[in-house]
Amino acid sequence: MAANWGWVALRGVLGIVIGVLALAFPMATVGALVLLFAIYSIMDGVAAIIAAVRAFRRDRSWGWLAFQGVISLGAAAVALLMPLIAVKVFIFVMAFWAILGGIALAIAAFNLPLDHGRWWLAIGGVLSILWGVLLLMQPVIGALVLALWFGVYTLVFGILFAVLGFTLRGRHKQRLAAA
Repeated sequence: MAANWGWVALRGVLGIVIGVLALAFPMATVGALVLLFAIYSIMDGVAAIIAAVRAFRRDRSWGWLAFQGVISLGAAAVALLMPLIAVKVFIFVMAFWAILGGIALAIAAFNLPLDHGRWWLAIGGVLSILWGVLLLMQPVIGALVLALWFGVYTLVFGILFAVLGFTLRGRHKQRLAAA
């Protein structure tokens, strides 16, 4: 993953931007949440699949990254193809996306060396799983609370991935210098 540090950092920056917007404009976020989720899921899925392809080319572990990317793209498709009922099922779609994607990230973390930022990836996976479980436990929460939860989750996840990206950047530079 060190060679893909830019994609990891991009995932983090996108998460931070979307999280800040959701927290700053919670009522407007309710109307746009399905679309924001779809856009983030598309970018997240594409970035994860690109990272998986690059890992495959380097004969590295890639399966869980690809799986997480497919989960994100599938969640985006559900949100975009069912916009009228998406708000009703959105909580469940987002919960399962967070849980399954978090499991894939947590497993992928154990394939990442410690000095590459394993724990940042693991914390992101655990955070994703916990957020998904919270959504399943409280499916009738208000739209405002959902927007705020989404904002906090995406902001924290974005910060974790930004830190992971720059940790990987440092490791990548060390490898290049050693070569």
